[in-house]
Amino acid sequence: MTTGLFRHSSSVLHDMGAGHPECPERIAAIEGELEQRGYLAVLAACNAPAATGEQLARVHTAAYIDRVNRMAPAHGVVALDPDTVMNRHSLTAALHAAGAVVAATDAVINGEMDNAFCPVRPPGHHATRETSMGFCIFNNVAVGIAHALEQHGLQRVAVLDFDVHHGNGTEDIFRDDARVLMCSTYQYPWFPHQNNRSIPGHLVNCPLPSGTGSDGFRAAVNDHWLPALAAFRPEMIFISAGFDAHRDDPLAGLALIDEDYRWVTERIMACAATSAGGRIVSTLEGGYALPALARSAAEHVGALASLQ
Repeated sequence: MTTGLFRHSSSVLHDMGAGHPECPERIAAIEGELEQRGYLAVLAACNAPAATGEQLARVHTAAYIDRVNRMAPAHGVVALDPDTVMNRHSLTAALHAAGAVVAATDAVINGEMDNAFCPVRPPGHHATRETSMGFCIFNNVAVGIAHALEQHGLQRVAVLDFDVHHGNGTEDIFRDDARVLMCSTYQYPWFPHQNNRSIPGHLVNCPLPSGTGSDGFRAAVNDHWLPALAAFRPEMIFISAGFDAHRDDPLAGLALIDEDYRWVTERIMACAATSAGGRIVSTLEGGYALPALARSAAEHVGALASLQ
C-alpha cells in the first residue's frame, strides 16, 4: 500500500492572526505526530503544485476568483468575510492547497499511489462557488473532484465529509451534478446552520445533535453512508477530513474519540476496494484542539497506509 502525502511550505505561512483557531500550528502538530509514530518514513511525500486558473474555474465563478486575487494583500491582512482573513502568503497557500488535491488525484488515478492525504491549509469545504466562508478560500476537495470528472473522465465520484461542520460549499457546488454522491455527518444546529434535505442516490445528510458520541456517529455511517455508497458504486472516493468532531475540540460537541477516525477510514477503504480500485484522496478540513487533531489525523493516515 503506497500512500501519498501532498503538502506545501506555504500552508504554515497563511496566518489569520493571534488566537485564530485555524492556525499554522495545526500542520506542525499533524506532521509531528506522523513522525513520532514512524509514519513519515513510509509515506510518499510530494510537493504540491499550485492549482491553475482553469482548475479553479471548474468550481468557482470567474468573479470570485478575480475578487480573491484582487484582495490578496502585499502586506498586512485583509478580511474576505467575518471568519476568513488573508495575509501576504494566503493566496499562495490557497492555490497550493487546491493544487495538492489535484496532484493527489492525478497520482492516484494514474496508479502511482493507492491513496493520498493532503495536510494543507486553508481548508476548503465551506467555500461556495462564489463566496469564501468559515476559514475557507477555495474549495480544495471540489477542485480535485472536478478534475477527476473533467480531466480524467470519471462518471461516479463520492465525497465523504466527517467534519463537525456541514460542508455546505461542496454541496453548493455539486448539488446539481448527478455524477457526485456526497455523504456528510455534522453537528446540527451548528455553523453553518444549514440542514438541507437529502436526495436519494446523490446527497446523504446526517445531522447529529451535540453529544452524539461514537455510537451515534458510527450508526449514521453504517445506516446511511454505506448503503448509499454500495448502490452508487463510485469510481473514486474523496474525503473532507475534518477532525473537529473530537470530544476535545473547542468549536463543537459531537464527542468522537481518536479511534472513530480509524474506524470510519477503514469502512471507506472497504467501499473503495469494492468499486473504486481502492482509489481515495483525502484532504484536511477542521480540527482545532492540536493534540486531538494530531492523534486523530494520524489514525486516519495510519488506516490509509495500513499502518498500526
